[in-house]
Amino acid sequence: MSELPETFVPGFHDENAVRKMKYNKFGNTGMSVSQLSLGTGGFCLNYGQFSLEQCKATVLAALKNGINYIDTAPWYGQGVSEEVLGKCLEGIPRRAYYIATKVARYEKDPKLMFDFSAKKTRESIDASLKKLKLDYVDVLQVHDIEFAPSLDIVLNETLPAVLEAQKQGKTRFVGVTGYPVSVLAECIERSTVKIDSVLCYTRLSLLNQTVKEYLPRFKAKNLAIVNAAPHCMGLLSSAGPPEWHPMTQEIGDVCTEAREFCHKNGVEIGKLALYYALNEDGPHTILVGMNNTELLKCNLDVLHSGLSDKEKEVYNHVKNNILSKLKKTDWEGVEVAQYWASVKA
Repeated sequence: MSELPETFVPGFHDENAVRKMKYNKFGNTGMSVSQLSLGTGGFCLNYGQFSLEQCKATVLAALKNGINYIDTAPWYGQGVSEEVLGKCLEGIPRRAYYIATKVARYEKDPKLMFDFSAKKTRESIDASLKKLKLDYVDVLQVHDIEFAPSLDIVLNETLPAVLEAQKQGKTRFVGVTGYPVSVLAECIERSTVKIDSVLCYTRLSLLNQTVKEYLPRFKAKNLAIVNAAPHCMGLLSSAGPPEWHPMTQEIGDVCTEAREFCHKNGVEIGKLALYYALNEDGPHTILVGMNNTELLKCNLDVLHSGLSDKEKEVYNHVKNNILSKLKKTDWEGVEVAQYWASVKA
């Protein structure tokens, strides 16, 4: 049983459930975050249907079960995720959770999708706080920095605007997020603004482990490390990936084979994907998108009980006999190239 974190609120939380949760020191922030955290990319139509009632129930049950870190962004549903999350948090004590949002990625139209300017960053922070109905967030992250025309604008405009927000008390900490880990490492190395957290997604998963080679560097800087999307944005879930997924054909085919093998054996592939991430050292929290209580229950079950013998057998087969066939396990550069092509079109 773990110690109670500072987010524990007597009378609100289920103390036994909170004591069952594992908490990790979140870099140099002074925060202790739950090993499993709540992603809200599905609090909009990005991953199919969602309902406000289910989102509310999920947030409440997640918090009561000791999850204390929630991540959102203006990009998710073009403000819908933040708005829905704001409604879900009504009436919940503010000290019961940490919350992270983002700046720089916004609209579906490629020509308006990204804006790394200081002006837009300032406006975005205020809009996010309004939608979330909060006075401050705990972490404000620059979203998907690899899409910037050059890292210089992130370093000279976006991050200084986030620092300004930090000085105004609108955020406690500053973070960066992205897909290519090398770009995140370069940004952290070059930044004159102190960066507290780094989020990379799908890069410490059953599919791909690129982040491992960068962990010593991130640890040396005492960064808070978020391992997001261990289900690889649906690739390693029974529902499969959404239409917009940037995977290569080969990755898509092999992951389909893995999903079908699991289905045939009556095993939920999502459990295997989370199990892998939970057993990897380095990151302080594993950020998983959940927009219904069934998903939450399934993930908490893996966290607390691990896998059955049958599931372990299927896990080993998927890991060693199916996913191991892939020579290239990432789609680095694919999305960025598509983005610039459509901007110039």
